[in-house]
Amino acid sequence: MFSQSITRATLATTLWPTDAAQTWLRGSILAVCGSLLVALSAQVQVPLWPVPVTGQTFAVLVVGMAFGWRLGAATLLLYAMEGALGLPVFAQFSGGPAVLAGPTGGFIAGFVLAAALVGYLAERGWDRSVPLTALAMLAGNLAIYLPGLAWLALFYAGPGQAYIADTGASGPLGAAFAAGFLPFVFGDLLKVMLAAAILPLVWRAAMRRRR
Repeated sequence: MFSQSITRATLATTLWPTDAAQTWLRGSILAVCGSLLVALSAQVQVPLWPVPVTGQTFAVLVVGMAFGWRLGAATLLLYAMEGALGLPVFAQFSGGPAVLAGPTGGFIAGFVLAAALVGYLAERGWDRSVPLTALAMLAGNLAIYLPGLAWLALFYAGPGQAYIADTGASGPLGAAFAAGFLPFVFGDLLKVMLAAAILPLVWRAAMRRRR
């Protein structure tokens, strides 16, 4: 079992230790940098409709695990606020409240939940071994998909009803699953494996640095 002090440590606090007076400054800098990383990763994409395939979920989950649940969730809230204010941080350099209200809005909300969840698990040592990191990443993906697919189903039940036939499904839920989940499964599994390989290695390097 990890001790209380170790389980509360994150990669961010381990790689960038500060005294209490500088904690707020560190958090602010990391939140801004993390939101920019998520924004940049959103532009690495295969432009499918209505939900493009991007590197964004990988960045969201890595930020959450590296920052911990509070700072991770705050970082993704900052990212969503940047987009809501019109900054071009969403996929295809889009921004504005219309994106949040559109088909992908639920996935953006899921980013905040996922960052908090994987950050919570990371604070308890789940990012220090390959199996636990993989499980945490899978849980984080689930936290993204649940609100994302629910919101997408509402879109297909309302303004997007005319597009249901394009998915080959017979109803809003099936259309959401076909358009918002199936095209992304393989890519998400690759991201999980990549994170599971990288994060424990970074932890080992960080712990060696502290010795």
